[in-house]
Amino acid sequence: QVQLVDSGGGLVQAGSSLRLSCTASGRAFGTYIVAWFRQAPGKDREFVAVLSGGGVVTDYADSVKGRFTISRDKAKNTVYLQMNTLRPEDTALYYCAAGWSYSDRASAYDNWGQGTQVTVSL
Repeated sequence: QVQLVDSGGGLVQAGSSLRLSCTASGRAFGTYIVAWFRQAPGKDREFVAVLSGGGVVTDYADSVKGRFTISRDKAKNTVYLQMNTLRPEDTALYYCAAGWSYSDRASAYDNWGQGTQVTVSL
């Protein structure tokens, strides 16, 4: 098990950038598969991006491809989600999740951060 802390959210204008951080406790975090999900009010939690344990393989939701990048800094026990060219429809509570299955399904992940709010205005 790892404890995850999400941070970096905020209120920004459309077209801006934000970088979310997911910092973990636990020495084995570098080997976990880590994903980002988001949930807007009244909507289901949806997949955003996933990063393999080795930090080489990534996958993204179609809605964020070309704008978001997931990466890992093993020395800092942190996974990042760089979000560029933000749109109002990106507004949501963003969560990181860690597990052992490379998946876009929330049920595949056992460890979750508390979430960080991203709000994008026109």
